[in-house]
Amino acid sequence: MYKIIDLYDLDHTLAKEYLMNFTYPWEALKGIKDLILSLGTNLGDDYEEVSEHVWIHKSAKVFPSAYIGEPCIIGPETEVRHCAFIRGSALIGANCVVGNSCELKNVILFDHVQTPHYNYVGDSILGYYSHMGAGSITSNVKSDKKFVVVHCGEENIETGIKKFGAMLGDYVEVGCNSVLNPGTVIGRHCNIYPTSCVRGVLSENSIFKNDGTIIKKKED
Repeated sequence: MYKIIDLYDLDHTLAKEYLMNFTYPWEALKGIKDLILSLGTNLGDDYEEVSEHVWIHKSAKVFPSAYIGEPCIIGPETEVRHCAFIRGSALIGANCVVGNSCELKNVILFDHVQTPHYNYVGDSILGYYSHMGAGSITSNVKSDKKFVVVHCGEENIETGIKKFGAMLGDYVEVGCNSVLNPGTVIGRHCNIYPTSCVRGVLSENSIFKNDGTIIKKKED
């Protein structure tokens, strides 16, 4: 439930071939910068290199007040709004929203991802059509600065990395003002209640309530 094949439809990202090299999504975090640099030189005429190692699709809308650090790729029809802060190493897909005062760093955003209001997303991968409610964030470093461990029931998976925010599967909805703690993995089609504090692995088609209760979605 926490492997790349369990979480993502890889047909909705330029990182498809790259991600196919790994079993677990967090294994891909270390190479995002190099991935963007390798992709950038082969994007074609529909993209413009607006500054060194920053490629933006000609159909994307980027507000003048946004900061875009390198390397970065911004896909077709994506909107980067007022005072967004893209620190670098951000691969942003098509039809995405990076909203007012949001901060991105070392991330892959699949197509149709929305981080529209006051979000921090660092060292994370957000799947197709995932959405983060206003003020929700990924916490990417443990307070003791030790390596992040992914907790799945009685299983503890050592990642060997210190910076690891969250892995959101396709169609995940994160409620407003929620915190996704380091090493959080959320399966496809999950919903997180507003003001939740989430850690560990959440299996697909689950609902996480803000008191920590987890229930499965009812089948239609």
